Amino acid sequence: MKKTRTRFAPSPTGYMHIGNLRTALFEYLIAKHDDGDFLLRIEDTDQERQVEGAVEIIYDTLKTCGLNWDEGPDIGGDFGPYIQSERLPMYKGYAEKLIELGGAHYCFCKEEDLEKQRAEQGDSFKFDDPCKYLSQDEIQAKLDAGEPYVIRQTIPEHVMTSYEDQVYGTIDVDADDLDEQVLLKSDGYPTYNFANVIDDHQMEISHVVRGNEYLSSTPKYNMLYDAYGWERPTYVHVPPVMKDEKHKLSKRNGDASFQDLVAKGYLPEAIINYIALLGWSPETDEEIYSLDELVKIFDIHRISKRPAIFDIEKLTWMNGVYLRNMDDETFYEAVRPYLEKAVEKEYDLRYIAKLIQPRIERLNQDDISEPVDFLDHFDENYDLEMYRHKRQKSTKEKSVVSLKAAVDALQPLTDWNEETLQETMMALPTQLGVKNGVVLWPIRTALSGKRVTPGGAIELAYMLGKEESLRRLQLGIDRLEADLNDPE
Repeated sequence: MKKTRTRFAPSPTGYMHIGNLRTALFEYLIAKHDDGDFLLRIEDTDQERQVEGAVEIIYDTLKTCGLNWDEGPDIGGDFGPYIQSERLPMYKGYAEKLIELGGAHYCFCKEEDLEKQRAEQGDSFKFDDPCKYLSQDEIQAKLDAGEPYVIRQTIPEHVMTSYEDQVYGTIDVDADDLDEQVLLKSDGYPTYNFANVIDDHQMEISHVVRGNEYLSSTPKYNMLYDAYGWERPTYVHVPPVMKDEKHKLSKRNGDASFQDLVAKGYLPEAIINYIALLGWSPETDEEIYSLDELVKIFDIHRISKRPAIFDIEKLTWMNGVYLRNMDDETFYEAVRPYLEKAVEKEYDLRYIAKLIQPRIERLNQDDISEPVDFLDHFDENYDLEMYRHKRQKSTKEKSVVSLKAAVDALQPLTDWNEETLQETMMALPTQLGVKNGVVLWPIRTALSGKRVTPGGAIELAYMLGKEESLRRLQLGIDRLEADLNDPE
């Protein structure tokens, strides 16, 4: 059986688009599921679109995501070079061989010839190349005269062609609908459509994974394989990743790249997990998978034909699951740099990390600073309406009573730790003959001035310390009494 070999062949034209990363992931999973090889090839023949540093972005992204390649520009292999611009000398030979085989021809047309046909045909433009009808003597004369040329593919007329795709099944295409694409440009550089066929064959690629926009043009690639007498690869065309029902994710439109998502606090492993489920589904309803687990269960035939919509809220939820599943030490080391910037005074950062772990969904400064900003920057003019809480049975009047009882109970404490705070505060509801929430809600509100906090009354008091806790509780009492005594 032929060994499974896939390749990720990006152009170094900028950041890593989510759709491109999903393609790389699917190629990796297909290869590794069959104990095959995953290759990295840089397709840099479009020199004008290259972006400085883009190759490093490709390397860094794949490595960060755990998509480690078996062969590539940086590590070599038996089928190199793995950068197209380093393979240039051979493409012309293959193009000329294709002419001999009848699968291509010289084209000496100028740009104005194409423009004339384009103007005549309008939106249905398909170039009808007169050069394919030139005699051998006419061609040789033009070559001897040094006329510039391109090499175009020759498409047979009135032929139906078909192939099998692993996702979309049998695809039938009328050859008359196919344009005779340029294979070798006048500067000697191959086009993407030609070079990737040559490279895939030479590198013994068994499975070609790409977007479904190539479904209609794949017959042109097959004609190249057939002309050379080569075996066609297995095709896996995948649906697009959409930002909504009508628009694709696109870097031209400023949609998030992998680097953008990481900068916003999403974990690489969560991103990989999420994009695996964009257009593919496992046999069960389980949604959380490690990369190794995905390798074991990945099945080409469960790739959907329908476009997948990128849902940032779903990714955020999944990222939160990954954060909550971290062990204490791993999570602490992940949030420590952010906590060190978020708080100014001497606080127990490990304790704070433990409190926020169940409550945050992204690792970024804003998301980590916001829950704990009350520690150093307490808003003393917080909204007193927060003391009203229907479910907690809390009102402003009851809150005054609860806060005064809390001050009286906490003032004598000499050991300010969680155990004594727990014992002291939890005795207050029984003492006052009320539900726990009637006491704990106003304490939490007075200590934080926030509707949502990491931890409850006991944890907040422990973090703030005795002096600051009593100060804030008394401030709450004073403000509530002034509000209740205000005749307006």
